[in-house]
Amino acid sequence: MDIIELRGVGEKKAALYKKLGVGTVERLTEYYPRGYVDFTEPKRICEAEFGETCVIRATVVHKTYPSNYGGRVLVFRALLTDGLGEITAVFFNAKFTFDRLRLNEEYIFTGKITGDPFRLEIASPQFVPVGNVGLMPKYPLTKGLSNASVCADVKNALAEVKRAETLPPEIVAKYGLMGADEAMRKIHFPKSREEYEAARKRLVFEELLTLKLGLSQLKSRGRTLSGAVMSDVDMNGFYNSLPFTPTNAQLNAVRDCIADMKRPYPMNRLVQGDVGSGKTMVAAAAAYFAAHNGFTALVMAPTEVLARQHFDTFKGFLEPLGIKLALLSGSMSAAEKKRVRSDAEKGELNVLIGTHALIQRSVAVKNLGLVIVDEQHRFGVGQRSELAEKGSAPHILAMSATPIPRTLALIMYGDLDVSVLNEMPKGRIPVKTYAVDSSFHTRVYNFIKKHIAAGKQAFIVCPRVEVNENDASDKKSAIEYYEKLTANEFSGIPTGLLYGKMKQSDKDAVMNDFRDNKLKLLISTTVIEVGIDVPNAVVMLIENAEQFGLSQLHQLRGRVGRGKDESFCILMTDNKSEYTRARMDAMKSTADGYKIADTDLRLRGPGNFFGREQSGLPPMKVADLADDADVLGEVERLSEEILKTDAKLERKGHEGLRANVQRLFANVSEFGWN
Repeated sequence: MDIIELRGVGEKKAALYKKLGVGTVERLTEYYPRGYVDFTEPKRICEAEFGETCVIRATVVHKTYPSNYGGRVLVFRALLTDGLGEITAVFFNAKFTFDRLRLNEEYIFTGKITGDPFRLEIASPQFVPVGNVGLMPKYPLTKGLSNASVCADVKNALAEVKRAETLPPEIVAKYGLMGADEAMRKIHFPKSREEYEAARKRLVFEELLTLKLGLSQLKSRGRTLSGAVMSDVDMNGFYNSLPFTPTNAQLNAVRDCIADMKRPYPMNRLVQGDVGSGKTMVAAAAAYFAAHNGFTALVMAPTEVLARQHFDTFKGFLEPLGIKLALLSGSMSAAEKKRVRSDAEKGELNVLIGTHALIQRSVAVKNLGLVIVDEQHRFGVGQRSELAEKGSAPHILAMSATPIPRTLALIMYGDLDVSVLNEMPKGRIPVKTYAVDSSFHTRVYNFIKKHIAAGKQAFIVCPRVEVNENDASDKKSAIEYYEKLTANEFSGIPTGLLYGKMKQSDKDAVMNDFRDNKLKLLISTTVIEVGIDVPNAVVMLIENAEQFGLSQLHQLRGRVGRGKDESFCILMTDNKSEYTRARMDAMKSTADGYKIADTDLRLRGPGNFFGREQSGLPPMKVADLADDADVLGEVERLSEEILKTDAKLERKGHEGLRANVQRLFANVSEFGWN
């Protein structure tokens, strides 16, 4: 039933809903609140504090309409009392809302307490009759759509839709879950906190179980395919050519990959390691193994800067050993792209490296046997499967330098086997980290200049590219900062500027000059966060450090300390909040990316660790992968029990589970379901 057919929704409102991804009446019942106003525990008026947002219960004793309707702002006032105190409700240009208030009727109001301590007001309050006490939902909105309007439409939608039960009755009973239809209704309009918790428990459990079942099936489905089966190769030629001794963790990871690629079904492995742990060497070894088995390897990176760096690194590892490599990126000329695509299609390449351009249909690869995806959390399950479709079920090796809290790994990497690089290469010196405020600017600049004078290099990272005229904050802009520093403190010192929207040729020129030590200082945005490797850079200053997540700060810090010299990371912030101080303390106290990720999760709280996209996973409507970590263990065990006896969810009673998985993974081609 199209949303436009719902009572109270016309063409204009239907267009607004579709902008929010709500195209049907059923979808509206799944458009869950982002929060609630709790009307169940109102305060006395005398307890309301100036400046706070609170809930009060009061009776309307007097209403005052504006005397001048010709003014630009019409102010409507209502005097409220709870028998012990009085407060004035103030409404601006809201005659319709004001008219809903009836004299001598009692309501629950919520709003910010304004006015002054001697004459309290509650500004533009929301209100409900006393008989409607409960939790009022607050929905994500778009311009032109009010919360009250969405509430009314959801009520109408709930009258049209009855949700069928999708979980087997024995699961509902065993885990004490609310029924599907009841949960759908009570998540929108709970009468109490307890009702909300029970409804949410049901929806979260079902959503995470569906996710885990789908990811587990992705892994097992890969094992029904033939894959590019490979044979033993003498790896000594590769290892002996390396300019360093691999760590035991690296050797173990390579052995894992080789064992996978020799099996009759595709490898689906993640190599996860902290900054600087040597993942690229593992990937190059896997590509070497594939090449000596007559197969081509595809390597996909999230940015052109990183793709080009991988090309240089892989080339250094493999070209002297007779491996033919090529780069394919969006900024190349049409003729260059055509030549590379032609070589790939004819099977004249052993390794093809690029960005998401590799997914395009115009890229055909002969004898594709291995797909390597770097920074895999930036690519979804669907993108990995699109790459895999370019060959006959090739092996997939994903890499990530972004540590994920261990409690979340079973969901984040539910369709992958995992190898962890938990050793750092020998000779790595931990980066010394300091947190200071802007009063230290001169000292920090002198510190940077001292190291530059000694032949070393430095980074300065800013949170944004340029000044926004509508933003009065003092967040550092990379362009403005570059102009200021090159004209003053760092005048005469070769300095480069790097940010994401620069032309690729300009980026390449800057990075090449920095790598070649022609530039001594690089001022940049977070485009350098991942993969940039300049061993001579020993100092990093991060401006407005409070603007970055802990894991992002850790990634940025990983750009220094890559050589044999002592290195330093200076976090500069004037933010004095406890939250910021705790984060800076975490950065100073440990270089362990996994500990930092756990701290990040704890400090940032539910919903913020992965951001809105949940890192490429199918989108969650209710569940939060951070907040609901305790449910993951339950659904992990249950998923294993279910799939052990019904791998394809075809048994009677599992129709709802199968339908849930089909819906959640509708865009993942590996399922092959219509």
